[in-house]
Amino acid sequence: MNKFNFNISLSILNHLGRNLYRNFITVIGEAISNSWDADATNVWITIDKEKKYMSILDNGEGMTEQDFQDRFLKIGYSKRKNNNIKSAKGRPYIGRKGIGKLALLSCAKKIHIASKTLDTKPIGGVIDNTDLDKAITDDLNSQEYILQPMSTESKDLLSTVDKGTAICFEEITDEIVNTIEYIKKSVALSFKFSLLDPSFNIFVNDELITCELLKDLAQKTQFVWIINDCADSFLDKKITGISPISIKKVSSALPITGYIATTEKPADIKIRGTDEKVTLDLFVNGRAREKDLFKHISTARIVENYAFGQIHYDVLDTGTGKDVFTSSREGIVSNDPDFTKLIDEVRKIFYQIIEDWDKLRLSNGADGDPDNPRVPPKARKARELFSQTCKDMGLPTRAGAKASVEDPVPQWVTELSDEAQFNIPSYAECFVSENLLRKYITYKNMPLSKEALEQANKFRKRENDSKNAANISYQVRQSNEDIYYLDMDALANLIDKDHSGAKDAALSRSATIYKPLRDSVGHTSLLTKVAKDQLNVEYNNIQARVATLIKSIGKNPKSR
Repeated sequence: MNKFNFNISLSILNHLGRNLYRNFITVIGEAISNSWDADATNVWITIDKEKKYMSILDNGEGMTEQDFQDRFLKIGYSKRKNNNIKSAKGRPYIGRKGIGKLALLSCAKKIHIASKTLDTKPIGGVIDNTDLDKAITDDLNSQEYILQPMSTESKDLLSTVDKGTAICFEEITDEIVNTIEYIKKSVALSFKFSLLDPSFNIFVNDELITCELLKDLAQKTQFVWIINDCADSFLDKKITGISPISIKKVSSALPITGYIATTEKPADIKIRGTDEKVTLDLFVNGRAREKDLFKHISTARIVENYAFGQIHYDVLDTGTGKDVFTSSREGIVSNDPDFTKLIDEVRKIFYQIIEDWDKLRLSNGADGDPDNPRVPPKARKARELFSQTCKDMGLPTRAGAKASVEDPVPQWVTELSDEAQFNIPSYAECFVSENLLRKYITYKNMPLSKEALEQANKFRKRENDSKNAANISYQVRQSNEDIYYLDMDALANLIDKDHSGAKDAALSRSATIYKPLRDSVGHTSLLTKVAKDQLNVEYNNIQARVATLIKSIGKNPKSR
């Protein structure tokens, strides 16, 4: 009886996703992950944009001839066979399906590979993708495509280490559009292997990748919420310069760590020199696996425009069990139960942060969350106006600004900020109500009473005396008509007399109580709680009455 076996066509490389990796950072990420799995302590990445060239060298364990043939060149080979989930050094393996290498093998016209162990000589070869494409077109099987011999270029690069692997990319197929600065920052943001093994170092064009590269982002960070005591060098005070008062701790029952931070302005989360921005990313075993968790959380709150961070959740890849990563290795399968549980938890944490953020922003003299009902809209706008005025005057508006015997100003500003959210709207309410009543009285051609005329003349004389004392000859008011010299008390009496037979509540009683309180606000005095409560009650009565009068105009227009 004949024996049969599988014969794999090279076209399977395309079906598996040879052209799936469009992101240059993802390609670099696959190389870094391979170096991690190989127990390297150093990875050196060299990029020449002009020549469309890149080389990646590591000092990992390297490969023997058999390793190169049976593991590296075997598409679908997994290091995790026989429940093997960690490297010799105890690092959790990143590689899983054995197809990530396709990102490396298809991003340039030629890929030069050389590797050696401590006990073997260099081995390797060159993959010419032009020849490989022809072999795929000719429907050759995998055994019929032979790599070109190892090149001097990759062998020379490998000679600089005792053991390891060197890969050179000749004529990268897609133009490297990212700046080197952006690539360095992206690597710093996307790989946190140093949290698991501090001895693992990544170099890009001879520069060690550290959180110092993110210093401009760190220094624009305003508040940080640390989840389950995450330790990350990005949060080092030396880098952020952030005040301890702006750092909060958040607990979670899930085995997650990380942080969520916010910047002073939405524009601050943009990576300088690019159109990219930092987001809230999910890390599994030190590598970013899902970008922008906000697309799953969807709070639709303004805070998202200021926020970024990192969530570490290694539960998603604990061993040889289920694989939750998408084929492109750039995301998580969205309906995975563990991932869904994580999203629910992060959403809950973020809603706590939304509440904190609003309080912290307001206490720092900045705009908060307009959708948070904790602070009434008028009070919120008043605080914003107060804070902007203080900034224009060069006064401190940040929470935690230290007051002292020598400099009590920060404390003064803080106290006035709390009062401003009452006094400023109170003045606005007075301004709107009194001027609407003046418009209404004029529109209805109501005659001014003897008492009203006497009050107008009294205030007009006082104003003229003040102008003469100040040597002012120009007109101050837009109108010098009598009506504009009357206060709420006088205006209310005119309205009530005209509506003496109406069933509506009278204005004058509320106006009488309102007057001394209104005068205090008009003279920028600070009110007691009792006075504030009374002013609110009387103004609500006045506001309702004024609204009724104004609405009546459309129903009963004056005769022409």
